Amino acid sequence: MKHVLFIDRDGTIIREPEDEQIDAFEKLQFVPGAISALSFLRQHTDYEFVMVSNQDGLGTDSFPEDTFWPVQNFIIQTLEGEGVTFDDILIDPHFPKDNAPTRKPATGLVRKYIDDPEYDMSTSYVIGDRETDRQFAANIGCKFQQVGEWKTVCEQIFAGERTAEVRRTTKETDILVRVNLDGTGKCDIQTGIGFFDHMLEQIGRHGMIDLTIHTHGDLHVDEHHTIEDTALALGECIDRALGSKRGIERYGYSLPMDDCLCLVALDFGGRPWLVWDATFSRERIGDMPTEMFLHFFKSLSDAARMNLHIRAEGQNEHHKIEGIFKALARSLKMAVRRDIFHYELPSTKGML
Repeated sequence: MKHVLFIDRDGTIIREPEDEQIDAFEKLQFVPGAISALSFLRQHTDYEFVMVSNQDGLGTDSFPEDTFWPVQNFIIQTLEGEGVTFDDILIDPHFPKDNAPTRKPATGLVRKYIDDPEYDMSTSYVIGDRETDRQFAANIGCKFQQVGEWKTVCEQIFAGERTAEVRRTTKETDILVRVNLDGTGKCDIQTGIGFFDHMLEQIGRHGMIDLTIHTHGDLHVDEHHTIEDTALALGECIDRALGSKRGIERYGYSLPMDDCLCLVALDFGGRPWLVWDATFSRERIGDMPTEMFLHFFKSLSDAARMNLHIRAEGQNEHHKIEGIFKALARSLKMAVRRDIFHYELPSTKGML
């Protein structure tokens, strides 16, 4: 089966000016990282490249063709010089008010790909910068990559999106966890234990991991099952999202927090182990028993198949445990960082 990268032009490959018309060379600027990312994808994948662009009123008095094509041809020639060639270039000249069936997010311009059974839309992508590009992707049954940093787009198309979902249901708990290791730190965490929610949010925020955790546990009994099972589900979800682990840094370490020094070192080598060197004199911090801290990290380490060393020193108990969670987040961020230019297992054994 064939698959395609449907690539928007303005705002995606080149910067879009305020008047939304690139009709002069002085307006032309390439989006940082676009050329190198497209060159990598062209060289290392078998996607067909198709440029799909709305050019409002092209050919009318407001946008004469003789101001468009010199710039367009220069863009194409520049990209070709870096190994980026397009299998097809599709341009729609209609204004939005025309409601043309060929104008994105309508699908008429790419109908030949949709109707051809040789093309698999489910494994194809639309790369764009606007919500209309997202809608266009949905309309043609493709995945969507929004250009923020081209490096991230390139990684996720070449090596895959690192997301996972785990549902864990027992007689004691019902837990849903979703993870995106290449996220922006968005969190939706509800465990029924306020301080635990606050700590788990540190993992997402400081690890730049999108994290959803919804836990319904037997809190009428105590907090043990809720905390333990959440750790198991989160660890399993991280392990699944890592996938083959090819190209990852593998190791992470870090952080001081006011009076406390919190060190977390980890290894995603596949051999779970926990070394815990932290003591707490209070029975609870917020509504979370301090005796469950060690149990949480032990369960997390086991399920994520990671070697985890934790040490904390300091006087303020709240700062100490919050520092540990933040240090874990920074360690995760470091360890899961992926390098597609050295896309191999970080192990002399050839497996993790």
